[in-house]
Amino acid sequence: MTGTQPLEHVSFEKPDEVREGTNWRMELVNLAGGAQVGRIALQPGWKWSNDVKPVAGTDLCMAPHQQYMVSGHIHVEMSDGTELDAGPGEVTSLPPGHDAWVVGDEAVVAIDWQGASVWAAEKG
Repeated sequence: MTGTQPLEHVSFEKPDEVREGTNWRMELVNLAGGAQVGRIALQPGWKWSNDVKPVAGTDLCMAPHQQYMVSGHIHVEMSDGTELDAGPGEVTSLPPGHDAWVVGDEAVVAIDWQGASVWAAEKG
């Protein structure tokens, strides 16, 4: 080992945790040092305020996100009214306080390396 962290190899084919609900699924893999990376799959018709709000227990998504969009298109609306659309090949950085929904009839798949550990976590 040359650094402070070990060489690692993990796969979403064997996630450490899976969270799912109507129209969505998130697979989490754990890395040394406590980092988690999530693969989020959102089906057409998914909307955070309809599908995840009951799990999260907040009016808006309060998880920050840094994501790479693999497929599909998503629309994000912040509490202050600012909006963005994101699609394949794009990277987004979303602060807490947003709603989001799938645009069109293609599933959204995103890789999230910030916020995945708290996204869609059971309130409690």
